Amino acid sequence: GESKFPVIVVWLILTAVIFTIYFRFINFWGFAHALSIVRGRHAPSSEPGEVTHFQALTAALSGTVGLGNIAGVAAAIALGGPGATLWMIVAAFFGMASKFLECSLGAKYRVVHEDGTVSGGAMYYLSRGFAEHGLPRLGKVLAVFFAVMCVGGSLGAGNMFQANQAFQQVSTVTGGAAGFLSDSGWLFGLVLAGIVALVIIGGIKSIAHVTEFVVPFMGLFYIFSSIAILLIHAEQVPNAMHAIFVGAFTPEAGYGGLIGVLMWGFQRATFSNESGIGSAPIAYSAVRTDEPLSVGFVSLLEPFIDTVIICTMTALVIVISGVYLEGEGLRGVEMTSAAFASAFDWFPYLLAVAVTLFAFSTIITWSYYGLKSWTFLFGETPISDHIFKLIFCAFTVIGASMELGKVIGFSDAMIFAMALPNGIGMFLLAGGVKRDLKDYWIRVKGVSAIS
Repeated sequence: GESKFPVIVVWLILTAVIFTIYFRFINFWGFAHALSIVRGRHAPSSEPGEVTHFQALTAALSGTVGLGNIAGVAAAIALGGPGATLWMIVAAFFGMASKFLECSLGAKYRVVHEDGTVSGGAMYYLSRGFAEHGLPRLGKVLAVFFAVMCVGGSLGAGNMFQANQAFQQVSTVTGGAAGFLSDSGWLFGLVLAGIVALVIIGGIKSIAHVTEFVVPFMGLFYIFSSIAILLIHAEQVPNAMHAIFVGAFTPEAGYGGLIGVLMWGFQRATFSNESGIGSAPIAYSAVRTDEPLSVGFVSLLEPFIDTVIICTMTALVIVISGVYLEGEGLRGVEMTSAAFASAFDWFPYLLAVAVTLFAFSTIITWSYYGLKSWTFLFGETPISDHIFKLIFCAFTVIGASMELGKVIGFSDAMIFAMALPNGIGMFLLAGGVKRDLKDYWIRVKGVSAIS
C-alpha cells in the first residue's frame, strides 16, 4: 500500500514541523537529556507503572523496526531514487517532536489499575484529555474511532503482513518453490504464533523482557551486517553519498521530479517510525515513573534509531551495491536481499534471520497495541483479554499462509487513519504539555527550558 496516502503523509509532516517549532526544536536540545534518562539508574519500583524507560523504548522500537526498514526503504529508492534517503532522514528529525508530544500525553493521561497494571495510549488521552477541556463526547468518539482502527491495523499490518514477509524470506533462502517450506506457510505460521503466544500471555512486562534483549541484538546485528557490506564496497561510498545528496535536489526525470523524491522519502519515514500515528504512546504509557515528560524525552530517540540509523543503513547498502539500477523489477525485501548478496552469497541468510526477528518483534509489540485498544472498547476483563490474544495468534497463522495484497492495503489505511484523531488530540492538548515542560525543566535542570 505505497502510493495511496500522500494526504496523510502531508498531514503527518506538517504536524511534525509545527510541533518542532512549537517546542523550540526539542528534537535537538532534548537529545542529551533523553540519553541520560535511558542510561540512568532505573526508576524506583515504588513509582506506578510496569516497565523501565529502556524497556519501553525497546518495546516501541520493536513495533517500528520492522519490514519497513528493510523492504520499505528498497521500495522508496526503487520509486524515488537514492535522493529519497535524505528526505527520509529530514522527516525523521521532525517526527521526533511529534513522538515527544504523543508519548508525553500517553504517560500523562494513562490509567493505573488497582493491580498495578497500566492502560494508556491515544484512546485514553483523547477520552480523558478532551473531557478536561469540556468536550467529553467528541473525545469519546475520536477515542473509539482510534481504537477500532488500531485493532484492525494490529491484526493486518502489525501481524499478518509481518508473518507473511518473514515466511517469504525464509522460504526463499531454503530453496524457494522447490524447498521443503514451499507450501507450508501454515506450519511456519503455527510455530511463529506459538512463540508469540508464549511472549504475549504475560502482558507488557514479558513483552518488554523479550524486547530489551531482542531489539538491541537485532538492531546491532543488522547494522554490523550493513557496515560489513559498506566496507567491502568502500570505494563506492563517496559515489553513493553523492547520489543521495544530488538526487535529493536534482532527481533524475524518471523518478517523478523533486516532489516525487520528497514524497517517497517522507512517506517511508512516516511509515517506518510511526511518529504522529498514536501507536507508540500505548507502550510508553507503561513506564514506571511519576514524570510523564521523562517518557516523552526517551521517545525522541525512537525515530532517530529507527529511521536515521537503521533505514539509512538499508539505503546505503542498496545504493552502494547498485541493485536499484538493474531495474529487473526487484521489489522490497528481494532488492535488499540482492544488495546483501553483493557482498557474500551467504549474506541473504543473515537477512532472513534479521527479517524474521524484525517481524517477530513487530508482531509482539503490535499485539499489545491491539490488545489495549480492544480492552478499551470491550472492557478490561481477563476474558476479553484472552479472546483478543486468541484471535491475534490465529491471524499470525493466516498471514503466513495466504496471499495478502488486499489485506495490506486495507490495514495500512487503518494505521494511517489512526493519525487523524491522534493529530486532533495532539493539537488540543499540546498547550498543557508545554506548560508541564517548563515546570519539568526547572525541576530537573533549575533553568527555564522554553521562554
